[in-house]
Amino acid sequence: TMASKPMMGEGEIDWTALNAKLPTGSDKASKARRKRLFESMDNGNGILSLAEVDKGIRDILAVDEIFNAKPAIMRAYQIAKNSTKSKFECGDDYIELKEFRYFLLSLRQYFEYWVAFCRTDKDGDRRIDRAEFCAARAKMEVWVGKIENKQWYQRRVRGLSYVLKFFYRYSSCNRFNQSTLL
Repeated sequence: TMASKPMMGEGEIDWTALNAKLPTGSDKASKARRKRLFESMDNGNGILSLAEVDKGIRDILAVDEIFNAKPAIMRAYQIAKNSTKSKFECGDDYIELKEFRYFLLSLRQYFEYWVAFCRTDKDGDRRIDRAEFCAARAKMEVWVGKIENKQWYQRRVRGLSYVLKFFYRYSSCNRFNQSTLL
């Protein structure tokens, strides 16, 4: 419903502050911060459930914009929990410390897609209709480059999953980044 959709207007996300809260680096300090963050979210069993991650985003990271972006959290969780083989019997259903960096990187990226999606989905129905697509096409092309196929909307833009695939495809070509969302 429209009331449950997070409204992501232009300029509302402080990307610098958001990046600072997500210890995704490979340096020693980032690894230590990431381990502390993981441990603060963990209930003591060495793995993170989706509920623990969700609660940690709300209570520890305290980033309401991400907490309200449930599709981004879910997609990042799903991709991260399957990124390595687990040493735990039930671990492939949960995030381990060795997968946590990948989760944070994925969360950041999927959140970026979510913001772009929300800025395009003006009526909040979690779909992009033809009018929304046409109205946002110029902005999308700033984000992802020229959209060559004029029939793209008819085949692809039916809901969030299609748009996430679209942004993911183009972002992997290094044409999409948060600086164009500001």
